Amino acid sequence: MQQLLEKTKEILAQLVAFESLSGQSNLDMIDYITSYLASHGVEAKLSYDETGNRANLFASIGPDVEGGIVLNGHTDVVPARGQPWTHDPFDLLEKDGKLYGRGAVDMKGFLACALAMVPHFKATDLKRPILFSCCYDEEIGGFGAPILARDIIARGPKPSVAIVGEPTLMNLVNGHKAGYEMHTDLIGLSAHASDPRKGMNAIEFAARYIGKIIEIADRCSINPDLQTPFEPPYTTFNIGTINGGVARNITANSCSIDWELRPIPSDDGRAILVELQYFCDDELLPLMRQSYPEAEIRTIIEADVPPLWADESSAAVQFVRRITGINNSEVVSFGTDAGHFERVGISTVVFGPGSINQAHKPDEYIEVSEISRCLSFLSDVSDHLESLDSD
Repeated sequence: MQQLLEKTKEILAQLVAFESLSGQSNLDMIDYITSYLASHGVEAKLSYDETGNRANLFASIGPDVEGGIVLNGHTDVVPARGQPWTHDPFDLLEKDGKLYGRGAVDMKGFLACALAMVPHFKATDLKRPILFSCCYDEEIGGFGAPILARDIIARGPKPSVAIVGEPTLMNLVNGHKAGYEMHTDLIGLSAHASDPRKGMNAIEFAARYIGKIIEIADRCSINPDLQTPFEPPYTTFNIGTINGGVARNITANSCSIDWELRPIPSDDGRAILVELQYFCDDELLPLMRQSYPEAEIRTIIEADVPPLWADESSAAVQFVRRITGINNSEVVSFGTDAGHFERVGISTVVFGPGSINQAHKPDEYIEVSEISRCLSFLSDVSDHLESLDSD
């Protein structure tokens, strides 16, 4: 195990060195993983975004049959610029039992563990396949995962279980909220502020739009789902940014709002979006067009992160429990790519090394002990593949 741990640290140092920021190319990191897998006789398959600059990767080890397991992580990391790091964030540092570096815990640590296990998986007489996979742009909306999940299903054979190795301190997570990342533009008309009747102030109507969001948010908060394990136990909203106008003496001809919606599984997020659209079509936009007939309100969903809600009897929950002996499961407030695998019919849980409390922070780190725990778990995976439900 010590030799395996040292190999994992070596791989993690290589992964951390790639500045694979969200929204930027990850092809250098994908090339490294592809070459590493090829050196062990494993062929990687890639799927790209529309620009060809970002790629997902998956590779199958073992027999070409249904009922295998997917080990998944994302390649992208959040920026380190502007944070008070005490050392180079893209140069892995080991100190006092911790491995420091951007992405060390979120979530290149899990990827390094899975890659280090490839020789072990190759040397094992697997009865069902183990699929290593990684995807792009999880941090800014999970854009790579739905493409990856569909690609895995299309190429076949279908796996039974997916484990998304986000940091959970190796606790079994079977649920998280959905997430909608939204952008709304309101288009008005500029005029001299001395006579605002000659213009149409987009900021004023953006305030009314935000007021409607707050009204719905208040309604959700005073009607919590007392049966849900989520905290807070209701659907939440957040207004992230507002941009509009050019000067205080000119009516604003435009205003944009970036906001988000995180529904609990028992709420219909799409229904909330429809309610907002009716408000715009029936109330807000007619008022705007009284002053400016060409006024518009345009809302787009920039990211649609599905919820994860795996019941206690699901194949993924039962599989992890058989290996670990964990009897309880929990939910988390942060979103992951897990829902995309559930959406295509692969039973999924979130289960990985390290603490989410260290993610996105300066001097991000993962405990070496957590790496060891993850390696121990992965070494047991191959022995339990026959217990997977292939239906």
